[in-house]
Amino acid sequence: MYVGTLSFDLLLGDVRSLKEKRSLVRPIVAELQRKYVVSVAETGHQDLHRRAEIGLAVVSGDTGHLTDVLDRCERLVAGRPEVELLSVRRRLHNDED
Repeated sequence: MYVGTLSFDLLLGDVRSLKEKRSLVRPIVAELQRKYVVSVAETGHQDLHRRAEIGLAVVSGDTGHLTDVLDRCERLVAGRPEVELLSVRRRLHNDED
């Protein structure tokens, strides 16, 4: 069994309230869940208006499939015009870790 995680550090555009922030972050989280069937949530910077951290996890029996799903998720987030992807942290774990 292999577990892959991604942590996205995002800079949001002209956001002036936490409500506006949620209106940008929620669709990204929902699209990742719907398209790739991954566990994903906003995991950090919840009290900041212009920053967001999204964490994502995938479990697979094959590292090739795991890497493919993580790559696709990263491309989806990087391609969103309303956010700037500041950094991505990727980790792969196996059941022997």
